[in-house]
Amino acid sequence: MLIYDEPINQAKPDPRHAAMPALGGFSVLDLVQLLWRRKIAIASAALLCACVAVAIGKSLTPKYTATAQLYVDPRELQLVDRELTPRAPDLSGLAMVVESQGRVITSNNVLLQVIRETHLERDPEFGGGDGKSLFGTLLGLFGIDLRPTAEQRKLVEMATLETLIRHINVKKTDKTFIVDIDVWSIDPAKAAMLSNAIAKAYLAETTQSQAARVRRATSDLSSRLTELQERLRNAENALAVYKAQNNFVGTQDTLISDQQLSASNQRLAAARALTLDAQAKYDQIAASRKTSADAGAIPEALQSPTIANLRSQYAEARKRQAELQSELGPRHPALRQMEKQVEDLRRTIGEETDRFLQAAKNDLTRARDYEASLNKALETQKRQSVQMSQAAVRLRELERDVEASRDVYQSFLKRSRETEEQETLNTSSARIIGDATVPQRRTFPPGMALFAMIGFMLGGLASAAWIIAVERLTPGANPVRPDTPASSAAQNRTPAATRQPSATPQPAVSLIAKPSITRLQESDVVRTLGGILATGGTLDVVRLGWPTLRAGFPLMTFLNTMREIRTALATRAAKDTASVLAVIGAGNGEDRSIAALNVALSAARDGARVLMIDADQKTHTLSNKVAHLAKEETGRLGWLNIGVKAARAIKSANGISILPALKASDTKASDTIRKAIAQARIGGDYDLVVLDGPAMPWSPADHALFDATDGLVAILPVKLDINESMEDIITALGETERKLVGVVINELTPTAVNRQRDKQYA
Repeated sequence: MLIYDEPINQAKPDPRHAAMPALGGFSVLDLVQLLWRRKIAIASAALLCACVAVAIGKSLTPKYTATAQLYVDPRELQLVDRELTPRAPDLSGLAMVVESQGRVITSNNVLLQVIRETHLERDPEFGGGDGKSLFGTLLGLFGIDLRPTAEQRKLVEMATLETLIRHINVKKTDKTFIVDIDVWSIDPAKAAMLSNAIAKAYLAETTQSQAARVRRATSDLSSRLTELQERLRNAENALAVYKAQNNFVGTQDTLISDQQLSASNQRLAAARALTLDAQAKYDQIAASRKTSADAGAIPEALQSPTIANLRSQYAEARKRQAELQSELGPRHPALRQMEKQVEDLRRTIGEETDRFLQAAKNDLTRARDYEASLNKALETQKRQSVQMSQAAVRLRELERDVEASRDVYQSFLKRSRETEEQETLNTSSARIIGDATVPQRRTFPPGMALFAMIGFMLGGLASAAWIIAVERLTPGANPVRPDTPASSAAQNRTPAATRQPSATPQPAVSLIAKPSITRLQESDVVRTLGGILATGGTLDVVRLGWPTLRAGFPLMTFLNTMREIRTALATRAAKDTASVLAVIGAGNGEDRSIAALNVALSAARDGARVLMIDADQKTHTLSNKVAHLAKEETGRLGWLNIGVKAARAIKSANGISILPALKASDTKASDTIRKAIAQARIGGDYDLVVLDGPAMPWSPADHALFDATDGLVAILPVKLDINESMEDIITALGETERKLVGVVINELTPTAVNRQRDKQYA
């Protein structure tokens, strides 16, 4: 008895097939064999594409690129104490300055200067010329020279500028102040000349713009100096007159009361600030304790090592609590313990915060006392200096006016002298660190070897893809592997006249440790309209209205499993005789018959000659499909002659012959089928005999029919419980279970749902 220690609907992959991965219906080995057979065509196409690529590369205009390197340091030289423009504050600002200078290099001012110095407007490569129109050119043939107008020269210059911009690529090296100026041209010497000219023009433009900027600043500062000088003189005269009128001459240093009052005011302001700071600190700590906010979020708590340690433990405990909440139930002891630990840490943090609250309260009390004492002292000083402060108000106002006017005047005077000197100085740090040299190799197109390599690879890949696509998409394509068991058996057969039936019965042992399990899915089959036959009245099994296997997919899982089953049957059957396979099932007759037809069709697709016998004496599903083509005759012409009259096998256009069911009792029908099987074994006209049925429940005659077969395949419709159906089949088979070589899980949609549509289009 077979042991089913795993679910029936899970099949173990065959290690032989696992070692050969399939790619969309092809295995790697089949792909390699297919490409090897077409190696000459692939190599020819690759060489042709390589030649075409080389020809294309030869036809392209070469381009040469020259590179000049500039060091653009945004930190200008500090030749005086103060600079006109502020320095960049940080690295990001410095990077932005360098990128901005890169845009200046390709600005119109710089490039127009290069065009005028190198006369690029006359270079045909850059769209230049003499600026003459067609009419002017014709007049030049007669010796009349028309000078281009200023507008025409401007248009030519702008066209040259646009072309030159497309020939330039300015790039900045990461994390450096190095800027590369790449210029390409069809002439290598011209590329180097233009790259150096652009670098020099940029330095000249930088110097000129800096000098112009400083010149404008100097002019603006100088225009304000006279007005500021006059304002300072008037302020000093007013201060001197006021001191003389109010007897402040020589007594400024003796106004000690004013100095004391000022110092007291400063101390009082500082004391008030301390009081406010202490009050704010106390209010903040008190508010944090009253609300539900985090008690350890105050600055003092954040600076405390104890609070920091407690908060770290609290965060770790909260993290662990969250993990336990996601893993355990809300009443789990570990979770309860972790919640208690979190609450203890929160309470400890609160106690530490209370200490900060008490300290803040003490600081607030001390600050208030200090402020009160300063207030008292200040009031005393105010009463003493009221009379003396009356006249000092105006004095201080005049002094402030004088100081402000003097500071502004001195600042403008000093700055004016600095900018006047900077006008003749070049403080820029930009310089050329690498002149462009004449390039020796072109940058485009690349080498012809690369073109040939790319063309060879693309040509080879394209031709291989084309061959694979043609092999896959050609209608009716069904390559048979050389090692297919059915094909080998068909080629090695001997003539029918020399065959003798084997007299030695085969031992009744199990074929395999466990039946091969496969699935018959919708993706494996195609559906056709029912009732359509092949031309000339010959039966075409793929046009019976039943779902049949797709053509052109030889390595689908169902076909591979059927090949393994046929190989197992060949070891059971006698040498040079046809193997016999009975297709049984737990579902209705139509589902089993459809599966049996696809089993026979899978063998026929591999080149085997198949005889299919309708052994279902209850429904005759297969016979009803082909009954209108069945004929009756006597004698040897029918070769399966049983009794006086017998049904003749109906040949199809697919390599399958179908023998309809005999309308007789179960015993007589079983004897007739067994005689037909014996005649098919020794006749030599067939490689495989497939029995459609018999249907469950099985009679003793059906079990006698099973004895005449080499193997059984069970069809299990997916709509039924697979394990339960399999147990029913094994129980009904009894000792015949040893012949069960395969299980097919039928996942096809029942054909009954499509009958109405088939009738409509039949």
